[in-house]
Amino acid sequence: MFTEKKAMFIYCASPVHMGAGTSLGVIDNPIQRERHTEHPVMAGSGIKGAMRHPAEGNGIDKGTASKIFGPEPAKNDDGHAGAISFSDGQIVLFPVRCLKEGFVYATCPLALARLARLLDAVGVKHDIAPTIKVMEGQCATATDEVLAGGKLILEAYEYTDVTTCRATLETAAKWLSENVIPSDGGFSFFKEKIARHTVVLNDGEFAFFVKNATVVEPHVCIDDASGTAKDRGLFFTENLPPESLLVSLAMASEERKKKGSEEDGKDSAATIIGKITEGFNNKMLQIGGDATTGRGQVFIKFVGGAA
Repeated sequence: MFTEKKAMFIYCASPVHMGAGTSLGVIDNPIQRERHTEHPVMAGSGIKGAMRHPAEGNGIDKGTASKIFGPEPAKNDDGHAGAISFSDGQIVLFPVRCLKEGFVYATCPLALARLARLLDAVGVKHDIAPTIKVMEGQCATATDEVLAGGKLILEAYEYTDVTTCRATLETAAKWLSENVIPSDGGFSFFKEKIARHTVVLNDGEFAFFVKNATVVEPHVCIDDASGTAKDRGLFFTENLPPESLLVSLAMASEERKKKGSEEDGKDSAATIIGKITEGFNNKMLQIGGDATTGRGQVFIKFVGGAA
């Protein structure tokens, strides 16, 4: 039973490929997506695996890592389950190219409502209002800075600003800027940008951008013998773009032990989640595929729950 929970924000510093296997479409290696919304997601099992690998390098000793994530599998030994689990990472902010200010952090009522629900579940006081509503062709903006001639221009699409939502979004964007990314000086630009350049789109139009405005990169297969590209070796890989923000739920239980072992001395759920926070909060983590090409660099930020 999970008795301690924290919201865990994942901020992409590079393109991130959380693969979904092969595809019959134009993109050979697509990213993971929800079936019903087509929003990008990060599988909780992938998040856990990405944390398990570097845990010992983040100040978590081998014994503690086994308590948190479960022991490494051994022959003829079933071991025991780990004491930490993660929900699938859901999209909160998605960068979209804008005529003004380079790009904006786009979101939608559905993404905000999901975030508010998760924060409420872990008892985090927040200013995320899931009541912002915009119709097709409309948007809500936090400032006029992203508007050109009174319109928001994203890629080749034009949106009319609903000024009645501005105060609500401004408050929500300010909370996001102060809570979801690391607080050191290197993030001061991005904190200010989130506060001033977050926009809300209609659910359907947001879904269009998260499906069609990802990073798609061509790759080639190299022949080991010749060292040159194989015939018909071209393939395309999809990545979540840098500056994307997702949220997951970190859930901890009391330390588990192998069946029949001594039960004394178990670490509590609060201790387990505290060690995860100490090891990864405000730190960079490599997640997903293509690590050798520099992909998958993200920053982790925990909010709420035990200290």
